[in-house]
Amino acid sequence: MLLVMIFIDHVPGNWYETLTLRNWGFSDAAESFFVMSGMAAGLAYTGGVARWREIGLWSGIAPIWKRAWVLYLTHVFLTVGGIAIFAIGAEAFGLTELLTKNNLRQVFQNTGPALIGIVTLGHQIGYVNILPAYSVLLLAAPFALLLGQRAPYGLLAVSIVLWFATGLFRLNLPAYPNPGGWFFNPFAWQLIFVIGLLTGIALRGGKRFVPKHPVLLAFAVGWIVFVLSWIYIPGFGPVMDGLMARLQAVGVPFHITSQDKTFLPVLRLLHVLAVVYVISCLPIIARLSAHAYGEPLRVMGRQGLLVFSAGALLSLAGQAVLVYFDGVAIVPWLFIPVGMVALWGVAWVADWKRRAGRPLRHTLVQTEDRVMPVAAE
Repeated sequence: MLLVMIFIDHVPGNWYETLTLRNWGFSDAAESFFVMSGMAAGLAYTGGVARWREIGLWSGIAPIWKRAWVLYLTHVFLTVGGIAIFAIGAEAFGLTELLTKNNLRQVFQNTGPALIGIVTLGHQIGYVNILPAYSVLLLAAPFALLLGQRAPYGLLAVSIVLWFATGLFRLNLPAYPNPGGWFFNPFAWQLIFVIGLLTGIALRGGKRFVPKHPVLLAFAVGWIVFVLSWIYIPGFGPVMDGLMARLQAVGVPFHITSQDKTFLPVLRLLHVLAVVYVISCLPIIARLSAHAYGEPLRVMGRQGLLVFSAGALLSLAGQAVLVYFDGVAIVPWLFIPVGMVALWGVAWVADWKRRAGRPLRHTLVQTEDRVMPVAAE
């Protein structure tokens, strides 16, 4: 489902956006992606890291770093593909405005430094910029898994301190050639990845990291309702925004009071944690996920990285299509469902081994793909 929502959100200007997570609170599919990515890593790699004394340290680490390398290569491929799509739109259809969208200006006006930035991850184009942070977090994942298995709350404490210090001192990896830093700041976004990782470690042992409890559930539901009220009740939002501004004026750190996505502000963090917790506590979610009608989504989930990659390129093509057919109302209505069918088709073709009854190779990387549909914003 995250893959579908991300595809929809990455074609701005379509009606279907109103149905995605971004309209139901402060967080969106990106936050959920990092939580689920951490869970997938915990489920997939805990065993290998835990047995490093038996199989060797490198044997436990190598599959995780191999996955990080695959994600890096995928990111570079998607970046080049996105540049090509917009260049074709400009050259073949006269859509020159595409050359300045999505952080592409440097690519076409300052090509040499921009290419250096692309391969060093310093220059990331819009809508294809989540995999770099995920790759960096996977590089650190073996050490987080080792600590998380022995002292889960110690790992959580370290993660929270790093998140807080990141916002307090504006820590980030540098962008190049543009000034500033990464949009998805790995020093901040590691917190929800670590929470997902600890959840995955616990699930692998047949437990929950955060237990079901009516008080916790009530708080989570209450926060979701409060956030919806903040967004949609006339007059209430400006009051809360004013309160946050006053708190920041008296010295409260900006990542506590603002909604700067780069630093994973606490308002977005609490919202995604509340949503994930509520969903995890509802038995109907498991039943719906197992329903026959959910098979297309399960197929896409099993081919997560492939579907994410196809969706990223298709969404960029969709942005160009909407520019070309600007003012033709039916185009966004048609493009999204056609694109979703295309993504399912890509996954269906790639899933042929399972349908044919052939055994799949049980590698750690494949396990992760089946658990977590890789996605972006």
